[in-house]
This record gives sequence, C-alpha cells and structure tokens, in this order.
Amino acid sequence: MSAPRVAAPGSGGGAAEPEPVRGRGLELELGSSTQTSHRLLAYSDALLSIIATVMILPVAHTKIHPDQKLGESVQQLLLAKIAVYLMTFLIVTVAWAAHVRLFQVIELIDDVLALLNLACMMIITFLPYTFSLMASFPEVPFGIFLFSVCAVIIGLIQAVIVVYGFYHPHLLNQQIQVSENQNFYKRHILKIILRGPLLCFLAAIFSFFFIPLSYVLLGLVIVFPHLTRFITWCKTKIVGQRDEEEEHRSLESFTFYLSEPLSKERVEAFSDGVYAIVATLLILDICEDNVPDPREVREKFHGSLLEALSEYGPNYLAYFGSFVTIGLLWFVHHSLFLYVTKATRLMGLLNILSLAFIGGLPLAYQLTSEFAEKSHNEIEAIQVSCVITFFASIFQFAIWTTALHERETLHPFARYGGKEHAFMFAKLALYPCVSLGAFFLTCLLSEFSTAIFHLMQIVIPFAFLALRIFVRISLTVIKSVMSLSGRKVVLLEEEEACLSPTETLS
Repeated sequence: MSAPRVAAPGSGGGAAEPEPVRGRGLELELGSSTQTSHRLLAYSDALLSIIATVMILPVAHTKIHPDQKLGESVQQLLLAKIAVYLMTFLIVTVAWAAHVRLFQVIELIDDVLALLNLACMMIITFLPYTFSLMASFPEVPFGIFLFSVCAVIIGLIQAVIVVYGFYHPHLLNQQIQVSENQNFYKRHILKIILRGPLLCFLAAIFSFFFIPLSYVLLGLVIVFPHLTRFITWCKTKIVGQRDEEEEHRSLESFTFYLSEPLSKERVEAFSDGVYAIVATLLILDICEDNVPDPREVREKFHGSLLEALSEYGPNYLAYFGSFVTIGLLWFVHHSLFLYVTKATRLMGLLNILSLAFIGGLPLAYQLTSEFAEKSHNEIEAIQVSCVITFFASIFQFAIWTTALHERETLHPFARYGGKEHAFMFAKLALYPCVSLGAFFLTCLLSEFSTAIFHLMQIVIPFAFLALRIFVRISLTVIKSVMSLSGRKVVLLEEEEACLSPTETLS
C-alpha cells in the first residue's frame, strides 16, 4: 500500500528479490515519521466507545427511593434524561462515524496527524461532563451551549485533519492519490464534515434565546445526512442525475448513500468497547452501593460480614442477570458479524441504535436491583428492562435482514438456503420474542411480574445452549412433513395417470 513498488524480475533464481526490497522501502518510509494508523484507530475506537457509554451514568444514577412511586414528575425527569442521553449518544457516534470515514480516506499518519487526533479525543472526553450539566439543568442554557461548542471544536479539528491530509497526498488512500480530482474530493469531504459543526454553532447561539430550537438543531446533526440523501433522491427522480453526483458515487467514502462501505473491523472494535464498558459499569455500582459500612457490621450484625452481605443477595442476582443479558447480546452480535463480510452505513446506523439501548442496561440494573427493598415500581422496572432489551436485540435482527438484501455483505452460509440461515434466524429472534413476551405477561399477570422476569433471565442462557438442537429437530420435522406431502402429490398424479380419460373426467 505505502511501500514503493519494485519491478518484478525475470524468470530465474531472482524471483524472491522483491520482498526484501519492498520491506526496506517500507522501513525507510516509516522511518521518515510516516506511520500506519492501526494503533491510533484502536485507541480512538476504545476512547469513543467509553465516552458514548458513560453518558448513561447521570440517567442510571437518578435516585428513586423504594417508597417513591414513578409518578408523573419522576417519569418526566427520567424521560427527559433518557431523551438527552439518546441524542448525545447518537451525536458522539456521528463523530465516531465521521472519524471512521475520515481515516478510510487518510490511510497513513504522521506525528502532526497523531497530535491533531489526540486534540480531538481530548475534547470528546469532555462531552460526558457537558451532558451531565444538560441532564441536571435542562432549562439552563450553559450546558447545551458548552456541549455545542465542544461539538464545533471537534468538527473543526476533523476539518484541519482533512486539509492537512490533502496537503500531503502520500497519506491518502490509493484511489484519491491517483485521482485528478483531489481538489473536488477535498471540497466535498469538507462540506460534509463542516455541516455538523455549523448546526452545533447555531444551537450554541440559540441556546441563550430559545432552548427547544437548540435541541432541534442538535437532533438535525443526527438526521441531516439521511435528510440530504432523501432530497438528493427526489432531485434525481425529478430532474435526472447530474455529473457531480456521478463523481460522488465514484468516491467510496463520504457519499450520500446508505450502501457506502464502513470498516467492519472498526464497527466490531467500537461495539466490543461499548459492550465491555456497560458490563464493567454494573460491577462499579456493586462496589459503590453494596459494600456494608464497617461500623454497621459491628453494631447491627455483631461483626458477621456474611450476614451483612446476605441483605444484598437480590442485588447480586440483579447484577448477574444483567451481566448475562449483556454477555448474550454480545454473543449474538459476535455470531452475526462472523458472517458479515462487508459493513455499510445503513448497517452501521442500525448497529449504533442497538448500542444506544445496550448503553441503557445499567439503568435497567439500577431499577431491578431495588426488588430487595420492596419497591413500589417493580412492574415499571421490569417493563423498562424488557423494552431496552427488545430494542437492543431487534436492531441486531435488522442488521441481519439488511445484510440479506444487500450484495456482498453476508457469507453464503447465512443467506437464504445456507446451512446456517435457520440457526442465525433463531439466534437473532430469541431475545426480541422473549423480551416482548415477558413485557405482555407482566401487563396481564402483574402479581407474578418478578417471577416472570427472573424466569426469563434463567431460561434464556439454557435456550441458547439448546437452540441448535431445537433448530435441527424443527428442520427435520418440516422436511419430513414436506416430503410426506410431496409423496401424496406424486401418488395422486400416478393414480390419475393410470385412469382412463372418462374416469379422470368423472
């Protein structure tokens, strides 16, 4: 890729010569401060996944006392925080997606690009603090102003990275290096990158005059690319395709199309980071809230630590149940991406929506861990947990169905007629079906809501273990029924063939 090409020698004993020469060329190039971007991208993905996930903490740590019912005021507070969390999570993932697309254009880095990326990451790490201000003081403009200013700075740094990359063309990917339209590509990429900061700049200004409009503008940062694509599609249908759009189509990254390829490796790395951090947040809550005070152990439990810990038993059960849910959802995600051969923007968007609900699982843990304290909100807590699990899993199912209808995105084994197709369908459909069933059962049988919820958490791991056997038995039964019906049809056709024409008519 970055190494100089060496002409292949003629036939004979010198056939092995190009490899050492190519290796020396790569060493010289890397020695002149040019580096591959793999480690920088891994660091950025890890950091961005952490920042996106910890946005849930102000929501999960909303204190609701066991004696306090989820009244209208508490519900409005929670809903406002959840809405702000989803919006800020999606904005962070918009920045991550822009970072992925940017470093599909810039394949090599140097010290300047590495430091510019660090500056971008520094501003991103400040976003959870601004979100905490927004969630705690939704009617005060300073929180949304600070968040918007950070988003503007992140976009400007990414724009500087684009300008620097095009100023040093040897850092760009091969497609753009050999292109005669580098200036057009630079303007096109800058236009796409800077529209987000422009909307955030307007949101920062309007935050001091009309806060709802600022939230609308921040929401536009998320939906604007898809809105632009819809407008472009309408123009194409009405006035026909323009030459400029043909050039957009010729560039793999920074297009208006949902079929634009995304780095599968970076999608997996970011997703693994989110799953790992959500699982870690659960044990942090255990360490913070479920360690008894030494004085209380001495006075109330006569120095018996085991007796003191026994009071937290249901909290530990809630932790293990939540961890199993996160772990199994990661397992389904891992199984899915084993068969995904190419990720697209649409699949990346569905994956981000799934991860947004995965990030909400610490809130579900906080609510269900109150069962030990005879909370008045058991049914609501279970229903919230079921809704979060349903949407996290249904978006995984949507990724698979999207891949089924696109070319070169899925291995033939997982496609229609493939030997893993039925098993993948069952694996991806299990959590949506069970969580939806548990939700409606708690509505109908509210007295047994806690038992239904715990039964769901116990049954699902065993269901995953037995799933392949169940799918094989089901397929065998279906094939047997189909073959029997096929034999009956053949027998009827043979009987009709043996009859005379008059008998056939009768």
